[in-house]
Amino acid sequence: MNKGIIFDFDGVICDSVNVKTEAFKLMYKEYGKEVVEKVEKYHNEHGGISRYEKFRYFHKEFLGIKLKEDEVFKMAEVFSSIVLQKVIDSDYIPGVIEFIKSRFKNTALFICTGTPETEILEILESKKIKKYFTGIYGSPKSKVEIINLIINNFKIKRDQLEFYGDAMTDYNAANITKVKFIGVLNKTTSFPLETTVIKNFF
Repeated sequence: MNKGIIFDFDGVICDSVNVKTEAFKLMYKEYGKEVVEKVEKYHNEHGGISRYEKFRYFHKEFLGIKLKEDEVFKMAEVFSSIVLQKVIDSDYIPGVIEFIKSRFKNTALFICTGTPETEILEILESKKIKKYFTGIYGSPKSKVEIINLIINNFKIKRDQLEFYGDAMTDYNAANITKVKFIGVLNKTTSFPLETTVIKNFF
């Protein structure tokens, strides 16, 4: 049995990826259809990257504007106000809660997400599933940092960890840290051919 299982959150535990997509589109609506389409495409292709990084990228690459850090944080606050309750209300990926409940007594379970840490803690608390997780981690830590932190702090060997993710960011983080990866399929991510993939947790 594995000693540890790491989960991304959006698209792995909750069917909430589209909530974030629509929020980004709404926040860039004033800049026109072309910019919104670029924002949507980049977001879908780069799941798991923090909203802070995305706002910096979107403004610099699509608008030619370098955001100040206080502007980035203000945008992140607006984004949070749009998505928080919608994520809390979102449905679970089929079978994931049953999977978590069947594993947590004998296996250390972790959250590794691009969502801000304070926000993911609030979401898990509201959904009443926080108790199942040994560790809950989000941005500003990167996914590679989080995985290494789990390995070091909980003395779990790399070959005794699995990481369930739905984005290439997750796949790459698992690859860099030499942790087994299982891809959760969605409409926008194409994993390399050799990747172990699941449609849901049933």
